[in-house]
Amino acid sequence: MSRDALTLHEYVDHVITAIGRIKRYTDGLDEAGFSNDELVQDAVVRNIEVIGEACRNIRRYFPTFVTQHPEVPFQSAYEMRNALTHGYHKIDFGVVWVTVREDLPALGRQFEALATELKGGN
Repeated sequence: MSRDALTLHEYVDHVITAIGRIKRYTDGLDEAGFSNDELVQDAVVRNIEVIGEACRNIRRYFPTFVTQHPEVPFQSAYEMRNALTHGYHKIDFGVVWVTVREDLPALGRQFEALATELKGGN
């Protein structure tokens, strides 16, 4: 499979879109509600995988951009993706919930800022 010809802006947008979907899927849920809803769990995991893969592609194809933004956890997002993908049989949904509530809002703000920068609005 060859590399799709995607731009940096498209990868950034994929992260923003995935975070937005996760927010919509989990709005109104508490941890117990999340723990009891397999459909939402599957949707959230899938979108965390998208976030991680987009971050991997940004690191791979746009390393200068990554170097210019050491505050953005590109590698950590990819590592989370790997943990979910390769450890699919032992996902700790408590950890996923913490990621959704504590980590993704900040990551979303960082990627919104990156999108603004890419549009020339910094």
